[in-house]
Amino acid sequence: MAYIVALDEGTSSTRALVINCNTGVIELEHQIEIESIFPYEGWVEMCPDLIFDKTLEAMDFVVQKAIDSGISLDKIKGLGITNQRETTVVWNKYTGKPYHNAIVWLDNRTVETVKKLIESTASNKATEFQETVGLPISPYFSAVKLKWLFDNIPELLPASKDSLKFGTVDSWLIWKLTRNVEEKKEGVHVTDVTNASRTMLMNLKTLNWDDTMCRFFGVNKAILPDIKSSAEVYGYVAHGLMKGKPIAGCLGDQQAALFGQECFRVGEAKCTYGTGCFMLSNTGKNIVPSKHGLLTTVAYQLGKEKPVYALEGAVAIGGEVVRWLRDNLNIIKTSAEIEELSRRVESTHDVYFVPAFSGLYAPYWDPTARGAILGLTAYANKNHIARAALESVCYQVCEILEAMDADSGTKLQCLRTDGGMTENKLFLNLQADILGIPVECRETAAEATALGAGMVAAKALGIWKVDNLPGQSTTYKPNIPPNEREQKLNRWKEAVQRCRGWVK
Repeated sequence: MAYIVALDEGTSSTRALVINCNTGVIELEHQIEIESIFPYEGWVEMCPDLIFDKTLEAMDFVVQKAIDSGISLDKIKGLGITNQRETTVVWNKYTGKPYHNAIVWLDNRTVETVKKLIESTASNKATEFQETVGLPISPYFSAVKLKWLFDNIPELLPASKDSLKFGTVDSWLIWKLTRNVEEKKEGVHVTDVTNASRTMLMNLKTLNWDDTMCRFFGVNKAILPDIKSSAEVYGYVAHGLMKGKPIAGCLGDQQAALFGQECFRVGEAKCTYGTGCFMLSNTGKNIVPSKHGLLTTVAYQLGKEKPVYALEGAVAIGGEVVRWLRDNLNIIKTSAEIEELSRRVESTHDVYFVPAFSGLYAPYWDPTARGAILGLTAYANKNHIARAALESVCYQVCEILEAMDADSGTKLQCLRTDGGMTENKLFLNLQADILGIPVECRETAAEATALGAGMVAAKALGIWKVDNLPGQSTTYKPNIPPNEREQKLNRWKEAVQRCRGWVK
């Protein structure tokens, strides 16, 4: 019997899981919340040292639980990592100290930076480099955040000639996990193709850092991590109970969920409902450019095999809207209560909630949009607002599905789902109604991201023996007529237009 540890470092927490490589069963897990920092409106940061410390703590805790339960340490063969993507970390390679807090993926401070970058392109369009990197110029992506750091932290430019290291969270964790000052072990500075494809610096065809993109953003290649596949041994853990074990797999969180959902065939798609929402559709070995506001990204690459690509639609505010109702409006005490409130009413009574707290991602890519609740009357109450919040997530995903169908030329027949919001059964029913297609949710859906990370690591080590992952699936079918669905969706799109252009 062999086991793999999966680390799942997200925006709100970090988790460590022990996965049985013979059955696919998650035997043990441990989760620790990590606080974000909000210095100013629209800014979102995290402490890089805290990210590492809590991840190491979670890993050691779950490994100790495994040992206590009778799983010997020699049966735990290695480690796989999945992480929040785009979040940007810069640190000193000699001291190991960050130069700045990590700038989180949904941070919106770079709106002016984006405007200036677009104005400096030949086409004066955000899509200037989309054919090369698959992404528009947007506050979302790492290179834009790095450009802001260069423009606003004076010590970074001189540091980039010698001491500076840049990476997304995967790079930071691997570097820290493999570095041991006392034993004079240097950290391994790597990333995988999925995370690299979210920086705006990697060429999708060559899978190398692109000279043109590095010049455009003023990035010295020496500060960048080496790009590796998603499944190979990067280095060995130098800390804690896992010391000496290989780190053998790495995937950005959404690609990990695609892998964990076993979307291995062209056209298969999943949507993850976490802080944001992310729909990915497997396009196989083909790079499919989007003409409808989607992103082209690397889905995964197993060792020396050819990479698999995907189309992706990203929504900034998914489950985060539930947290906002809980923490900012205080209309619920726990996230689970939103289902109860929403069931108290049969509809929103024409109340629409557009949670554009940091602008709109796919398919609009509009950083000037801001959130709004429309259609309020004296009759409306917190129940209608709660239901409208759930529906807002469904509508945003529906617009991504429309774009994905248009880009691929085929209609998706069923959507696989995972993430924390899938525990809400009413939400899944609403999603099926608004999409107009069945929505499938497996019992283990909440763990798809961690499973994906564990699976690629176990495959790299040759110990994955599972043909089909365990767990029953439930299918939610649409229950409203097509004309009602179309009317509701048109009303939503009208609400979205009223939110755009708010930031002048």
